[in-house]
Amino acid sequence: MKNTVIILTGLVVLGAGGWAVKAKLSKPARTEALAVKVTQASIEETVEATGAVLPKDRVEVKPTVSGRIEKLLVDEGSKVVPGQIIAWMSSTDRAAILDGARAQGPEALKKWEDTYKATPIIAPLPGLIILRNVVEGQTVGSNDVVYAMSDVLIVVAQVDESDIGKIHLGMPVRITLDSYPDKHDMGKVFDILYEGKNVSNVIQYGVKIKVDNVPSFFRSQMTANMSFIVRKKDDALLVPAAAVRDKDGVKQVLTPSPEQGGKDVWVDVKTGIENDTSVEIVSGVSAGDTVLIRQAKYTPQQALASSPLTAAPSSGKVPSGGGKGNR
Repeated sequence: MKNTVIILTGLVVLGAGGWAVKAKLSKPARTEALAVKVTQASIEETVEATGAVLPKDRVEVKPTVSGRIEKLLVDEGSKVVPGQIIAWMSSTDRAAILDGARAQGPEALKKWEDTYKATPIIAPLPGLIILRNVVEGQTVGSNDVVYAMSDVLIVVAQVDESDIGKIHLGMPVRITLDSYPDKHDMGKVFDILYEGKNVSNVIQYGVKIKVDNVPSFFRSQMTANMSFIVRKKDDALLVPAAAVRDKDGVKQVLTPSPEQGGKDVWVDVKTGIENDTSVEIVSGVSAGDTVLIRQAKYTPQQALASSPLTAAPSSGKVPSGGGKGNR
């Protein structure tokens, strides 16, 4: 029995050693470097936010009296001017008189239509009809909305508190709608709201953006994505963001060794505009120079076998050699 225990112990030790060696060989191989060129291109520093297309001033047009809608003269998408008649309606009394005259014949109806004039509904400001809320023949009260209109469509962005300090009046903004991801429109900030809102424990401030040229496909309540352009530079010297490291407050890039087989050299650089993908190099390297990006290279590997130290399920059987040792 003692010999059997010694043999099993030795097998376990050998198995564990082999498993450890296999695990060690399966680790990532040495780090390699990807060579990239310093290029000249434009770069932007932006603040990203989401929001919606909304009317700058939304006005609901309601009837001055209760009655019946006789004629609607404009529809959604129509442009109107102040004082333009956009609908006709009959007061409750006129509607009752006309209904009675209609039963008497065309002549009686025309007489009362000329005698008892319809009431006009007027556009209060210049703008766009964005909602038609009734149909002809519908009975309405003085609190019912006939039309809703907007003087102009703008974009309102919700900017996090941590970024609002970078936003200023007149700042250029690139706007992309979820409905039209391939179309980009430009605008400028014209108002920053003073009161923030708590959204999921994050304070956000509304920022209003006037679109340079409002496209015909803009619709109220469309979701918009905004890029506030904090800084922009054309013909900047750029390297990938992964190529720059910060060592004790000093920015550096890795350059190839000037000698064959020599050691690569870290060079101090001064940086400018940065974003998620690129970094502007102000000094330290020149256009066309090569910098290196260190990356780990992983070797293909199979799933590791279980450690021999892991307890195997008990079978309830005695090893074949153990029975003889007890006899």
